[in-house]
Amino acid sequence: MRLSTLLVLPLSLTLCAQTAPKSKASSKAKAAPVKANPEAQAARQTLESVLNAINNTWFGQAYRDINAVDMEGNVSIQVSAASINTKVDQLSQGQLKGGVTKNGKATLHVKSTYFANADFKTEATGSFGSVLWTRVGNRGFLYSQAQNAYTTRVDPAPSDVPLSYLGWFRSMLNDIKAVYVDGPVFKASFGKEESAGGRALQTLVFNAPTSAYDAKKREQSLAESLGFWKRGRLEIQIDKATRLPHRMNFTNIGQGIRTQMDFTYDAKGLPLSINITNHSKGMEGPGYVRVGYSNGLMNNVSGELSGQEKKVGFNLNLAWAKGRKTSSIRSVPPPTASKRSSEDLEIALLTGLAQNILELQRSGLNLRSVSLSGK
Repeated sequence: MRLSTLLVLPLSLTLCAQTAPKSKASSKAKAAPVKANPEAQAARQTLESVLNAINNTWFGQAYRDINAVDMEGNVSIQVSAASINTKVDQLSQGQLKGGVTKNGKATLHVKSTYFANADFKTEATGSFGSVLWTRVGNRGFLYSQAQNAYTTRVDPAPSDVPLSYLGWFRSMLNDIKAVYVDGPVFKASFGKEESAGGRALQTLVFNAPTSAYDAKKREQSLAESLGFWKRGRLEIQIDKATRLPHRMNFTNIGQGIRTQMDFTYDAKGLPLSINITNHSKGMEGPGYVRVGYSNGLMNNVSGELSGQEKKVGFNLNLAWAKGRKTSSIRSVPPPTASKRSSEDLEIALLTGLAQNILELQRSGLNLRSVSLSGK
C-alpha cells in the first residue's frame, strides 16, 4: 500500500490586511514576500538528506533488478487471563467474575507475493477467518472462505508504479518527504546537539499539534488509523556523519501514541534492530524489530511489542525475485463461490473483524475499531 494514497490533511490559511492612507505610491506598492524561516528550511533540508541516506544505505542498488517479493509468516496477539477477568469485572460493574484460567490468543498466517508494480496475491488464514485477495493489472478479486463469496471489484494500481523495488522504496520515502519536508503542516526546527560513543548527534524536531486523547472513542476511520504519522511531534536524532537515524521519538496525543525507537547498525550501515520503548495507550511496554539479511537483501523481519498483560508479535520471511512474471499469481475464485457486490462483502468482512476486535477489547486489548464505512 502506498502511503501517498492515505489521508491528505487540509490547511486553512487566514489572510490579514492592514489599513493605510491611500496614495498613488501606496496603491502601486506590492506586498513584500514572506521570508521563509531559515532554521525551519535548514531542518527540512537536513531531513531530506536523512531520507536520501536511508534510501542509499538500507535499500538502493541492491534492489535495482528485483521486481517481486514472496512474504510468509505469522502474526499473533496474546492477552493474559488476568486481563480478561479484569475486563469482565469492569464491564459488568462487579456483577460477574470471569473465572478465566487460560490466556486469549489470536493468530494469523500470511502468505503473499507482491510485485513492485503493485500486482499482488495475499492469502491470510487464522482466528479471523480465511481470505484470498489478488490483483493483476486491472483485474482481481477478494474471496472470503467463511462467506464462500467473492467480489471482482478491486482498486486499480497507481498510475506511476515503479518497475523494481529500487523505485518502490524510493517512492515510500518520497511519501514521507511530501509530508515532513515539502508539506506545510509540520513546523520544523533543530533540537539539541550531543555526542555519544564518539559520534556527533543532531536532533530534528517536526511538530503538528493534535487534539486531546479521548479515552471513550473506540472507533475511527481507516484513513485516520493509517495516517497517524501525518500529525503529531517527531524528534529524530541523527548521526551527523552518516545522516542515519540514531533515535526517534514520536508522539500523537490524539491517537494515544508515544513511542521511542533506538537503531543499531552493522558495519555497512544496514539496520540490524530497532529497540522500542512504548508508552502508547493500552500497549505500554518494551518491543523490538529485528532484521536479517542475505547478500545485502532483507530475508527476515520479526518483532514483538509487549505490555504487562498483552503481547503482539510477527515473524515474516522474505524471498526476492528478478524477472518474475505476474502470470505466476493469476488465480480464480472457487467455482462454488457466489459473487457479491463489493459493498456487501466488505460489510460482512468488516462486521466479522469488528466482532473479533470487540472480543479482544473485552479481553483487555485496548484497540480502537475501524469504522464499517472504511472512510
